[in-house]
Amino acid sequence: MRSIFFALGLLLSTVGLSAQIVRDAVSWTRSVEDKSPTEKVLVFTAQVKGEWHLYGTDLPKGGPTPTHLLVDKISGAELVGGLVASQKPIEKFDPNFEMTLRFYSGKVSFRQKIRITDPKKFALVGAVRYMVCNDEQCLPPTNFEFTIQPKELGKLGESVPAAQTTTETAETPAGASGLGEAQPSDSLPAVAEATASVATDSAQTAVSDLWAPVIPELKAYGDKALNQADGSLWMLLLGGFLGGLVALVTPCVWPMIPMTVSFFLKRTSDRKKSIRDALLYGVGIIVIYVSLGLIVSAIFGPATLNDLATNAYFNVAFFLLLVIFAISFFGAFELVLPSSWTTKMDQKADSASGFISIFFMAFTLALVSFSCTGPIIGTLLVQAATSSTGILAPAVGMLGFALALALPFTLFAIFPNLLQSMPKSGGWMNSVKVVLAFIELALALKFLSIADLAYGWRILDREVFLSLWIVIFILLGLYLLGKIRFPHDSPQEKTPIPALFLAIVSFSFAVYMMPGLVGAPLRAISAFAPPLRTQDLNLYNGEVHAKFDDYDAGMAYARQVGKPVVIDFSGYGCVNCRKMEASVWIDPNVKSLLENDYVLITLMVDEKTPLKEPIEVQENGETVKLRTVGDKWSYFQRMKFGANAQPFYVLLDHEGKPLGPSRAYDEDVPAYIKFLKAGLSEFEQRK
Repeated sequence: MRSIFFALGLLLSTVGLSAQIVRDAVSWTRSVEDKSPTEKVLVFTAQVKGEWHLYGTDLPKGGPTPTHLLVDKISGAELVGGLVASQKPIEKFDPNFEMTLRFYSGKVSFRQKIRITDPKKFALVGAVRYMVCNDEQCLPPTNFEFTIQPKELGKLGESVPAAQTTTETAETPAGASGLGEAQPSDSLPAVAEATASVATDSAQTAVSDLWAPVIPELKAYGDKALNQADGSLWMLLLGGFLGGLVALVTPCVWPMIPMTVSFFLKRTSDRKKSIRDALLYGVGIIVIYVSLGLIVSAIFGPATLNDLATNAYFNVAFFLLLVIFAISFFGAFELVLPSSWTTKMDQKADSASGFISIFFMAFTLALVSFSCTGPIIGTLLVQAATSSTGILAPAVGMLGFALALALPFTLFAIFPNLLQSMPKSGGWMNSVKVVLAFIELALALKFLSIADLAYGWRILDREVFLSLWIVIFILLGLYLLGKIRFPHDSPQEKTPIPALFLAIVSFSFAVYMMPGLVGAPLRAISAFAPPLRTQDLNLYNGEVHAKFDDYDAGMAYARQVGKPVVIDFSGYGCVNCRKMEASVWIDPNVKSLLENDYVLITLMVDEKTPLKEPIEVQENGETVKLRTVGDKWSYFQRMKFGANAQPFYVLLDHEGKPLGPSRAYDEDVPAYIKFLKAGLSEFEQRK
């Protein structure tokens, strides 16, 4: 029973390992269509790759950057209206931004009408500004630059045939492939001057030196990008396996183990054959559940699976389903599949022979055990389907679940003497179901919370959510102590020792959540509880705030006070950045190091404040135009550090050289403290 809390908690947990460099999230093409001698249409076509999505042209304030047109120069023409997409956007609530957003996946075109007023003086230079995200991270706003040549419009007073469209293609990398190649242009010092002024008179090092790339130095420290998908798939496999272990000790599965193994042993006098049959039985279980995962993927497809994570209707439906399962586990009624299904499978098993017969027996087990395994399988499939690990995620989760479920049948067939030491069926299995019911109720609130945020009902604010969880786990503790009994529970005169310890865990967890009612961060459940902003009473004041939001000004100050620097590349729409601030930076030791021993500089890569004038730089052999403060910091991160994902932390000395490897999203507080202390030690040695 001790694995119940860990197993089901793991099913809904996420692993956030940010890759440091992402390439080619979107590729763009543009063309010019002719409507009349005075009316043209600019067509910008985006091919969004993989699991990324491109935001639409109309988004709420405070959210990600919408797709829009930037015009640097226009003469001899005027714009008519705005960008119009070729298809209807996907619209759903995004809990990361806590608002309903519109976006596109796959291929989409944007059309912009222009009216020609003087073809001889025509000139149009600009860019399409856009932003892409996936379920784990967002890339900083990026521009697709374009220049429309007068010759594309045809001769004065003449029409250009529609078939004669001019196409300009550019692969727009989401990050530099080898940012050591990207060198600042001659105008780069102007970039540094475009925001806050820098005390250059007292500076020992030129601004251009501070911007010099340090990618080789980071690599020398062993800086490596993290592989997010593989790690998440392994965790999903482990979560499925632990869920299968929980399913084993339910009343629907546990009694089946000795019955099934005994059947195989008595079926033939040849022990090798009985072991072979048991192995085939285990394989049949694996095939059935993995097929279920593949069917889920095939029916919904990768795009729909990604949408499920924040779909309000889906989350409400799954909330109700978990509540129904919980009520059933409490003993109000029993959920079973139609008896005709199991009868038909039994008949197939009797009439068939060989592997087919054994396969139908495995299918019968899946049907009979549905009332106990259904909630676990459902939760696992939801977690897998809404993860960002690809279309095979449901199959991977089911593989872990089936491996755990098939293991005892094979193990006991090979070692039949172990059956004698196997715990007998009894009332303890119903206790497992009731414990699962309490946990299902708690998890169900997570899904209702997403829908509540989507519609703004405000019926499940953070303090309400925490209050319900506190009550649920107190009641669970009382049940484990025998103070609450349900219809199918056996009489209990004494409290079993395992139940006592589990009750202590449950009560302790409830006590742990109580400070959250007045604003405590509660890092352990930050992935489940609603955001702190929904709480009315918040007495917490432990946030860390950067002293500077400008790199050059912060470096100048660091030289004056003689402290090393922490560069924090962040973004207003960066969810993992907020998680790091709420779970790592609030640690007293981390907070002290950041505020007392370092100069903290936070650079927001999606800052929309415009520069005094656009600045052109050379990157990967192309001219990139920087228009906003966020553009500058995004370019700076790519050019100097070879990274473009946030959060991204790097420690620097006064010459802009790294003091150790960089660090991305990782909520390991001791490791983060070690990271900061190692930088301090290196800084002292260089002094």
